[in-house]
Amino acid sequence: MVPRAEFASYYGRPVIKAPSWSARDIAGYFFLGGLAGAGSVLAAGAQLTGRPALATGMKVSSLVAVSLSAAALINDLGRPSRFANMLRVLKPTSPMSVGSWLLSGYGPVAGAAALSAVTGRLPRAGAAATATAAVLGPAVATYTAVLAADTAVPAWHGAHRELPYLFAASATAAAAGMALVLAPAHENTPARCAAVLAAAADAVATRAAKRRLGMVAETYREGRAGRLLRCAEVLTGAAAATAALVGRRHRPAAVAAGLALLAGSACTRFGIFAAGIASAEDPAYTVVPQRTVKGATAPPSE
Repeated sequence: MVPRAEFASYYGRPVIKAPSWSARDIAGYFFLGGLAGAGSVLAAGAQLTGRPALATGMKVSSLVAVSLSAAALINDLGRPSRFANMLRVLKPTSPMSVGSWLLSGYGPVAGAAALSAVTGRLPRAGAAATATAAVLGPAVATYTAVLAADTAVPAWHGAHRELPYLFAASATAAAAGMALVLAPAHENTPARCAAVLAAAADAVATRAAKRRLGMVAETYREGRAGRLLRCAEVLTGAAAATAALVGRRHRPAAVAAGLALLAGSACTRFGIFAAGIASAEDPAYTVVPQRTVKGATAPPSE
């Protein structure tokens, strides 16, 4: 019998340095950015289909979410000037650089769209801002997945193909949840459809990511990350079913489903963040996955 493999590192120290990001700030930044970006897409669709209350609510929601997202990022950076310094150059190969410019471009148009919707002034400019925010929204909702996957953290880098889809599904669930909370019952049909699609896509993307990660997927099942992701799965699935079955007829049920979708999306982002930190701190996940990602099948040379 071959003994169970044991992984160790020099003096018991982690093989890679875990990100020094604050869970509250950066996981919150991931969640709020997704809510803002997906919300702008939903707002544009609502405006095109004649659902003014839903459109206005989602425009205001996206503005608030992107403002809080930027505040969380700046708080983690420590000083506002550090965010401004990232805008001195545009480096297409850097997800952080591209994301900073994307956030800076999206914020003003989301604000213009919300201001026009609330005041009723400059409707043409507001429509143009709404369309621009909807175009930038998907990138705002998913670029943080690319940012995380571009690191050496095994639980993020190993799922670099699935993580953007998972973030997109989670963002859509959050936006659908906010729409169910804000919109009247006769305007929430798009939100209910989006909730069902997002729940299905979230489940598929999560399973695909775990399958690709192999042993590293244990970080998605155990500890704080495991608890958060299980809560996310239950909340998102139950909320989508509630929205689809009774969300149109019962306003309280729709609001409850919306709150559950928002909570499920937040649990997903915080769970993925926790899984990444756990994988970076454990040598068992930082030794083998690095060889797997590079495509090496032979054992390392002595």
